[in-house]
Amino acid sequence: MSGQEPPATDSPRLLSGRYEIHRKIARGGMAEVYLARDRSLDRPVAVKVLFPEFATDPAFVERFRREAQAAANLAHPNIVGVYDWGTEGGTYFIVMEFVDGQSLAEVMRAAGPLHPRRAAEIAFEVAGALGFAHAKGVVHRDVKPGNVIISTSGAAKVTDFGIARALSSPSEDLTAAGAVMGTATYFSPEQAQGFAVDARSDLYSLGVVLFEMVTGRPPFTGDSPVAIAYKHVQETPPRPSQFVSEIPVGLEAIVGRLLAKDPDHRYLSADDLRADLRRWLDGQTPVALAALQGWGPPALGDNPTVAVAPVIDPSATRVATPAVAAAPPTGSTPTYPPTGEVAAFDDEDRPRRTGLFIAMLVILLAVVAGLVFWLVKSISDNNSTAAKISVPKVIGLKQADATDKLAAKGLQDSVSSEANDTTAAGLVFDQSPKPGDKIAKNGTVFLKVSTGPATIAIPKLANLNLTPGDAQAKLTTAGFTGIITPTPTASDTVPINKVIDTDPTGGTDLPATSPIKLLVSTGPAGTPIPDVSGKTVAQARSALVKAGFIVGTVTQQPSSVQDSGNVISTSPTGSAPPNSTVNIVVSSGAQQVTIPGVKGQSETDATAVLKGKGLNVEVDPSTLPAGDPNIGRVISVSPAAGTMVDAQSTVTITVGVAGSTTTTSGSSGTTTTAGP
Repeated sequence: MSGQEPPATDSPRLLSGRYEIHRKIARGGMAEVYLARDRSLDRPVAVKVLFPEFATDPAFVERFRREAQAAANLAHPNIVGVYDWGTEGGTYFIVMEFVDGQSLAEVMRAAGPLHPRRAAEIAFEVAGALGFAHAKGVVHRDVKPGNVIISTSGAAKVTDFGIARALSSPSEDLTAAGAVMGTATYFSPEQAQGFAVDARSDLYSLGVVLFEMVTGRPPFTGDSPVAIAYKHVQETPPRPSQFVSEIPVGLEAIVGRLLAKDPDHRYLSADDLRADLRRWLDGQTPVALAALQGWGPPALGDNPTVAVAPVIDPSATRVATPAVAAAPPTGSTPTYPPTGEVAAFDDEDRPRRTGLFIAMLVILLAVVAGLVFWLVKSISDNNSTAAKISVPKVIGLKQADATDKLAAKGLQDSVSSEANDTTAAGLVFDQSPKPGDKIAKNGTVFLKVSTGPATIAIPKLANLNLTPGDAQAKLTTAGFTGIITPTPTASDTVPINKVIDTDPTGGTDLPATSPIKLLVSTGPAGTPIPDVSGKTVAQARSALVKAGFIVGTVTQQPSSVQDSGNVISTSPTGSAPPNSTVNIVVSSGAQQVTIPGVKGQSETDATAVLKGKGLNVEVDPSTLPAGDPNIGRVISVSPAAGTMVDAQSTVTITVGVAGSTTTTSGSSGTTTTAGP
């Protein structure tokens, strides 16, 4: 089974005291499948729990137990293994191998038609699984895309052998005589008629699956399971090339032989099918095509027509009882070439024999009589019941609203929940019948309700001593595509640069695009280092030792903030592991600067030199007569050049500036005044 999920609650349900149920990952016609963890072996498993209506029949339970044990012997690389079975509180379950991947149905829904070669490879592996089971006396009876899991490595694995065999015991019936078991879309003709089935019935169903893989649709569709089953019995399947023209003729011939109405005209065994698929994959002519090129196959329509009772859902496995089961065809048996190779949809007709013609005539008359009976009954029913109801559209509605809308029309609903990447949780994303289809009053509309995007369980990375790179690779392999951020985190137990855990923690289920933090160890959490700035060396040393640190070197440096002898800072600061060494930096007093000689320099040059020494500059202008050579130059410096002062002290420079001249004429003569 596929998918990964964490426990849904703090106290997950336990089966047999061993299997820890996480959450439901699939629902079938007779059981629900849960992801679980085998506590004894610490591994993920898939647990299939039977519905109560099957668990109340003692005969069924006994056969189920025996057949589940038999299925456990189907150890094959292309079969989902059955590990265990059990019961608890009236709940019957089987424990199966957990397969990380998707069902073939999900793969086709996402990708559409598969490449012919890939489809043939999957069919080859499925045939291998069926051949192994058939050799063990197990007939699957429900081969369909939903029962084929494609693992992340690309391998195909067939599941549901245990239940299928329990329902197909040739010597004991689990339900009424003539019960029909399977899925209508993938029925073999004999299965649809309620006749005995064998390994060749599985091959017919595999032919339907192969047809769907290469075309994107099954050969027969209809408004109801009855209509589909009727077509399996009566109608000629279309050629795959009618839908996809590029399908190779050899592979089409193989599909045609698998879909032969008469089991005798199909491959005799799954091994024969594998051999023919191998020929085609190796570029050789398959036997199915070689036979068609040499002679005409028997005409189609040699199988009796029957009407079968409705199956609840075309996509789900169900048990139903045929309403009418026509007798097998009578008359002489046609003669075929020694190979017996035929195709279901070849155009040529083989010669008819008189006995076969008579048999067909008898069957045709029986069919006509049945149709007349059905017509009369339908008219009678229509006279006594209301007209059929048009199914309303409920896609996109909340489940409760959809139920109310159907009820208002006189219809019932049957709900199943599935993950959906495009529809919000709680909303309907599919319905069957489709909007506008007509069904009888009180009929059932099957709804699929989204549980939100498919989720992936975060791998458990704690206690694995992983580097961030290795942990990120595991997350990517698990399917996560969101941003993965390494986050430094203190740890007393995890070595530096090793992953402590993820945030959210391992086992949490998230959409694939969710961001995840990797908590990476930075070593033990540090102890705060006391702030000893401004203290004496003795005071600082005492405070640091008391806090659990070792005092290292004591160095001095000038400081205009701290007085000489007082602590400026420690190294490191903040916090550090206990017993770490802490160094102290002590003030040697303010830094002393020698005033340079700048007398005679321009104001600009002198200011630049003084500031370059870490001094502040103040300018004092001094008025000089016009034409004096010291105008714009430093006349004097205070304190004088060569004096030692503290850094950032202020130095005053006197700069000469030109004065103004005023001339006054009068009887006494001319007067000149100099000024700024």
